[in-house]
Amino acid sequence: MASVGVAIACAALVACTIQEAGRTDSTTATTQRTSARAYNPEIWQPPVVDSTPDDPLEASVYRGLALITHTHDSLPAYAGGSLVCTSCHLDEGRRPNAAPLMGVMARFPKFIDRAGAVVPIEDRVNYCFTRSLSGSKLPSDSREMQDIVAYLAYISKGVPTGEHVRGEGFATMPKLFGDPGTGKKLFTENCTRCHGNDGAGIGPAPALWGAKSFSIGASMARVERAASFIRHNMPFDKPGSLTDQQSYDIAAYITSMPRPDQPGKETDWPTGGAPSDVPYDTKGHKALHPPKVLVRANPANAIVGNPPSVIRK
Repeated sequence: MASVGVAIACAALVACTIQEAGRTDSTTATTQRTSARAYNPEIWQPPVVDSTPDDPLEASVYRGLALITHTHDSLPAYAGGSLVCTSCHLDEGRRPNAAPLMGVMARFPKFIDRAGAVVPIEDRVNYCFTRSLSGSKLPSDSREMQDIVAYLAYISKGVPTGEHVRGEGFATMPKLFGDPGTGKKLFTENCTRCHGNDGAGIGPAPALWGAKSFSIGASMARVERAASFIRHNMPFDKPGSLTDQQSYDIAAYITSMPRPDQPGKETDWPTGGAPSDVPYDTKGHKALHPPKVLVRANPANAIVGNPPSVIRK
């Protein structure tokens, strides 16, 4: 009888544990739903990074911030040009309408039509290294990549999975056409004090064309994307002072200038559907006014392949 009593007690304990687990799962799910409902992108702010880290995670986050703000100094073998990550992702990746990095971890893994595949955040970081920085891909399992990912995760705290942030990406521009001739004049009046007449950049201001600039495969090499960035963020000392048309004209001038090639660019948008202003040929798309492309070092390491399958066919 004693053994029967023990068995009954054990069964009751297991049942109680299962019930508790069910209640815990239900409570967790309710908390997550409440958190998602409470999230308001208009008032949410990313947390401030601790500049005096006192544990390994905080140290990793702080180093990740250092890497994206001093990229070509910290990683000269991987950042080929004069740009750093925060040349485009302004204010440490916190400024709306400047491709903010805050909240990005809530949206990856993600299907990217340019790649035609679902990609992890590490691949997205490497698109920046190979395309925008005209450099080489970082090993995904490297300490440096994980420090950058740690920073992205930290400034995404509080953004529920699948949600978006205010000013995400670049704002969509009206459909206009830019005139490079007018853009050259506007560039002289508004941009040369930081980027120079030759577009090579002065001091921390990055090169806008030439061997040290972003590649033809970067989003910024598209007129509409460049126009959006200019419209909302430039000139740096007077952001928002240019009209939509002026921004298009300056973007048309900048994107017409020579820049580094992007190896493998012909495989972008593998199913078709490339935006009309993509400055190179892809499936079903013929570039209207492609700029001159410049040879770049180590082209093989500038290609980020799609995630391979471990299943043998």
